[in-house]
Amino acid sequence: MAVPHEALQTAVGRLRRATGLPVAFGGLVARGRHGVTLSEFSGTLTGALRGLVVSEGNGLGGRVITTARPGAVDDYAADPGISHEYDRPVIAEGLRAIAAVPVTVDGTVSGVLYGGIREPLSISDRAVDAMTRVAARVSFELTVRREVERRLAQLETAAITRAAREAPSAGEWEAVRQAHAQLRAITQEVADPGIRARLEDVCDRLARPGDLPSGQANPLSSRELDVLALVAVGCGNTETAGRLGIRPETVKSYLRNAMRKLGTHTRMETVIAARRQGFLP
Repeated sequence: MAVPHEALQTAVGRLRRATGLPVAFGGLVARGRHGVTLSEFSGTLTGALRGLVVSEGNGLGGRVITTARPGAVDDYAADPGISHEYDRPVIAEGLRAIAAVPVTVDGTVSGVLYGGIREPLSISDRAVDAMTRVAARVSFELTVRREVERRLAQLETAAITRAAREAPSAGEWEAVRQAHAQLRAITQEVADPGIRARLEDVCDRLARPGDLPSGQANPLSSRELDVLALVAVGCGNTETAGRLGIRPETVKSYLRNAMRKLGTHTRMETVIAARRQGFLP
């Protein structure tokens, strides 16, 4: 999973390929602000647009932020339907026709993607539709990242609590185990090394009781732990397979390997053994 600006940078390149437009760029809304800072570009010839803050309601992008709907103009500097605070940098880049689409997260505009050409021609509906699909994809990526960050913060809080030997309630601990299992299930999809390292660290701290030596070797593979984490919260083989993107037969194989390594004979006996040795919370 990419960090926000990496996701946006990828989306800008994807937009240019999907539409065939010669210029693509975009930006995200900074926390606590009501405007987009343009930061990612493909096909531009100057730095005139870099760092430009497009405020809510101003220009084409500002209108998109306000309406949360795609918009387009055939000749930016001459269009009567938008305000013209940003004519100078747009003209300096040589852009005439521009389309813009919103990137939304949880129903709020969190960024804007643009495509443009250097002639006063209409940008086709087909190109705008392609831009909208690209924006939907980056919206999904940013939504997933936000959820990962939320659950990661929950786990980090629980790990600190456990390190302080303040026992959570049964209900709180079950919620932590559910979050732990879900995050383990998506860790393999996390591309950002910083988030991956945080996930692995907090899962280790959460699973290991304070009275176990930190150097105790864990014989279980990462995938075996993924399976056991889901089994521990009540998932059957089919559900576990679906969450991890593997076959039910593969789940059974991982369970057999875990049983052999821990010297156990049943699913729950294996889960209990893993918890006692600090491999699961």
